[in-house]
Amino acid sequence: MLTWKDVIHFSVNGNPKPDRRVEKTEQEWKEILTPEQFRVTRKKGTEAPHSGALCTVHDAGKYECICCGTSLFDSTIKFESGTGWPSFTQPIKENAIKYHKDTSYGMIRVEVMCNTCDAHLGHVFPDGPEPSGLRYCINSESMQLEKEETHG
Repeated sequence: MLTWKDVIHFSVNGNPKPDRRVEKTEQEWKEILTPEQFRVTRKKGTEAPHSGALCTVHDAGKYECICCGTSLFDSTIKFESGTGWPSFTQPIKENAIKYHKDTSYGMIRVEVMCNTCDAHLGHVFPDGPEPSGLRYCINSESMQLEKEETHG
């Protein structure tokens, strides 16, 4: 389980190696993403709080990067943070997420990106629930939910 200490370590000393890399030109990204997805993921934008389609979704499944399809978070570790963005306590795998010290807007935060394609996802904070204490605050525009098949 990742902790805040691990997050800081990665943001200072380098990130774990991803399983694979996906790299495209800006034009190639524009061709496969909506304008809002492009603004958020490739230009480090943020959607307005409580506006994202995935904020209130609680279906079982895996949250994947909208850009490259890499699994990022499992629905079982999603929680209601009250912040207006989908929130998670852990990535699906240690090397799914890339961490970067962000000093924009006059504050110090830790930006989280897809470790496969460098898509901006959101930020991680040390004020989440136990046992990890982490809150990954993620833009809906950065993800898609691959719902689990239910057999009835």
